[in-house]
Amino acid sequence: MRYKEGTVHGFLALRSKEGRVLAVGDLFQVVRGDQVTSRLLFRFKDGSVDDETSVFSQRGNFQLITDRHIQKGPSFPIPIDLSIDVRSGQVTVRSTGKDGKEEVKSEYLDLPTDLVNGLILSVAKNILPETPETKVSMVVATPKPRLVKVAISPHGEEPFSLVGSRRKAMRFVLKIELGGVGGVVAPLIGKAPPEIQIWIIGGKAPAFVREEGPLYQGGPVWTIQLTSPVWPDLPRSGF
Repeated sequence: MRYKEGTVHGFLALRSKEGRVLAVGDLFQVVRGDQVTSRLLFRFKDGSVDDETSVFSQRGNFQLITDRHIQKGPSFPIPIDLSIDVRSGQVTVRSTGKDGKEEVKSEYLDLPTDLVNGLILSVAKNILPETPETKVSMVVATPKPRLVKVAISPHGEEPFSLVGSRRKAMRFVLKIELGGVGGVVAPLIGKAPPEIQIWIIGGKAPAFVREEGPLYQGGPVWTIQLTSPVWPDLPRSGF
């Protein structure tokens, strides 16, 4: 950890590949001592919700304490409620089966200290651009809880503009490694997950600016970007 997380309220827009706005997001982050509570909430136009709350400590490094990730609504074919308690090792997945009944799968896993559920953006902001690859761990619901590795690698800076001002952001590519010999585990959950891309603007205060990838296994590629409030024109005074 090179940069500590602070109190934040950020605004995000989630778009389809064609650029259509599907959801509006809020990032709420509160710091108490060395403990951070971060919540990323997307409200979709069709009523769907993607809601993840992570609690982690930042004493020299980021260490996840708890994480809960809920996906439900028409945008998500399989509603998921994933809960992780790192200290106890308990991971619980609540999902809805084809018959419409709730299925609960709970397991105790030997969770590593580099678990990044809910922390990917914080981790990416702390990776040096010259680092060829950084590997971390993540729990995914398939729908059975499964521990996988995520390889994060920088792929050079790319230009973007900010109200006409040219800037550059480092593009990071995230690859989920399912394990097994030659990736033979992939067929067990359908297919190997696609890459996820994240853009981080560097400098003294690195910041997230964009993400591209699916939000669930087999889902479409969506884009998440920072957005800003739009104010209506002020009424004319008549003078």
